[in-house]
Amino acid sequence: MDRLTTLMQRFQLAVHPAPLAQANLVALGDAEEPTCLKFYPRGGPHQATKKQVLMSALVDWVAGHNPLMAALPDMVHFDLTASGDTLDLVRVMLAESNGRRCGAQSVVNRLGEVLMVRLLRSQIEQGATEPGLLAGLADPRLSRAIVALHDHPGRIWSNGDLAAEAGLSLSRFSELFTAEVGETPMGYLRRWRLTLAHQDLVRGDRVEAVARRYAYGSPEGFTRAFRKTYGVAPVSLRASG
Repeated sequence: MDRLTTLMQRFQLAVHPAPLAQANLVALGDAEEPTCLKFYPRGGPHQATKKQVLMSALVDWVAGHNPLMAALPDMVHFDLTASGDTLDLVRVMLAESNGRRCGAQSVVNRLGEVLMVRLLRSQIEQGATEPGLLAGLADPRLSRAIVALHDHPGRIWSNGDLAAEAGLSLSRFSELFTAEVGETPMGYLRRWRLTLAHQDLVRGDRVEAVARRYAYGSPEGFTRAFRKTYGVAPVSLRASG
């Protein structure tokens, strides 16, 4: 079971070198050796530190609609001294950024994607103290149900179906999901479907096709749900897209 691939595919990730004032990912260290990363999903401010800033970058992962980005804490700390292969990855990124050779920005972007996957994987493995998607993905039982929702948003799901995916009784699943994720399973499913629908409409898909794709009984019902969430009719978003 892969808890990140669908999120990586649905939300395009880009990592670009940026001035510190505009960056949300920094590599800190002593002299020329990086020792840690700090990632600010919602942007700075960057706190004063005795460590030298060796690299600063802007991570764009559609923070406004990406449920995993929204679930991350305001600052994510990653200790590079405890992860030798990730440290090597940052060293290569530093060499490319500082060398300014042709294609360096493309290399930094590609390696930055790998770096973010490792950082996010570490956050999922550590779990979370606050309710949200991160806490749900950290639970080996709930994560099976959440991944199923992510991978098959158009399926007609019931709480019983999801409880079976998680290997839990219906009552225990509903209780645990709400406590860990912070909303009911059906509430999360509705929000996930509308997030994907928003992407599809911006891409130019027809309202009727999007409504069917995400298991809405009618375009009118989809339009009401979409307007309630985003404040605009889906047809207007498609036209602007």
